Amino acid sequence: MAESLAINGIDDSPRGRLLSAAAHLFRDKGFDRTTVRDIAASVGIQSGSIFHHFKSKEDILYAVMEEVIHFNTARLEQAVAAESTAEGRLRALIRAELQSIVGDTAEAMTVMVTEWRCLSEDKQRKALALRSIYEQLWLDALNELHAQGAMKTDPFIMRRLLTGMTGWAPNWFDRDGPMTLDDLAEIILARVIGEQP
Repeated sequence: MAESLAINGIDDSPRGRLLSAAAHLFRDKGFDRTTVRDIAASVGIQSGSIFHHFKSKEDILYAVMEEVIHFNTARLEQAVAAESTAEGRLRALIRAELQSIVGDTAEAMTVMVTEWRCLSEDKQRKALALRSIYEQLWLDALNELHAQGAMKTDPFIMRRLLTGMTGWAPNWFDRDGPMTLDDLAEIILARVIGEQP
């Protein structure tokens, strides 16, 4: 990406700053309670200027989700490519997802989960199509572990369980506490690899 990265995996262009501000506001106030005027004020522009970049507030919400999906899919692809074993790939996926959910793209990831219902059906379908690439990276690693006998649970079910484990982390994980994201990733990995029949 030519631009430097701002928060939420979104570039630091004027459009990117709008999206980062929107992600922050949508997370804190919710999509329904955030106005275009709120977003504009947070980046120091007139509300009408936003429509140079987006047609509607829903388009802003979709763009936040689209950007974070692209950014985090690339993050997962890079993490997987650096590993040579199925267990290593799963460890890398868990670490990368935790970094996304608790770290630098936390606001946009939260918005993607909590404000999903605010998208039109058409935009939900488009976002799901993008998200399917992200999910397939997980299923590939889990299917491989399952085929090797290292994991007994159905890969689809295990992915849902992993989503719950990683997705709940922002509610309790303290980045300044004694446990690191790598520590948490190892604990989660041990639950998958060490599962009992």
